[in-house]
Amino acid sequence: MDSKIGNFFESVGHFFSGGDQIPWCDSDIVTGCEREVAEAGKGSSDELKSECIMRLSWALVHSKRPEDVQRGIAMLEASLGGSNSPMQMREKIYLLAVGYYRSGDYARSRQLVERCLEIEPQWRQALTLRKTIEDKITKDGVIGIGIAATAVTAVGLLAGGIVAALSRKK
Repeated sequence: MDSKIGNFFESVGHFFSGGDQIPWCDSDIVTGCEREVAEAGKGSSDELKSECIMRLSWALVHSKRPEDVQRGIAMLEASLGGSNSPMQMREKIYLLAVGYYRSGDYARSRQLVERCLEIEPQWRQALTLRKTIEDKITKDGVIGIGIAATAVTAVGLLAGGIVAALSRKK
C-alpha cells in the first residue's frame, strides 16, 4: 500500500514538475561549440564545418536560454535546404522539433516530429519526443481546465454570496 501511495505522489510530482526526457545544455557547452564553428571556418573542410554547425545547433536548441533556442531554430531553418541526405534532413528536422518544443510551440514541434517519423518510422528519439509533446499538451489542457473550473467556482461563490447578502438586507 505504501509503495502505491509513493508511486502516486511521484507521478503527481512528475506531472506538475514538467519533467521530460530531453536533455538540457549549459551555456559553457554552447560557447565551446561556437568556438569550434569559428575555428572550423578558418580553412577547414566543408564536412567539418557542417559537423561543427550541427553540434552548435544541437547545443542551442537544448539550451536553457530562450534566446539560444531561437538562434538554434533560425540556424536550422536556414540550413534545411542544404541537406544532402535524408539522414541529415531527419536530424535537422528533429532538432527543429526540439527547439519548437523548448520554445513552447507544441503544435509546430509535433508537426516536425511527424515529418521525422515519415522518414524513419521507428526512430526512438522522435517517438519519445512525440510522446513528450503529447504529454505536455495533455498536461497543459488539464491545468487549463482546472484553472477554468476554479475561476467558474469562484465566480459562482461570489455571485451566491452577493445574492445571500442582498436577501438578508431585505
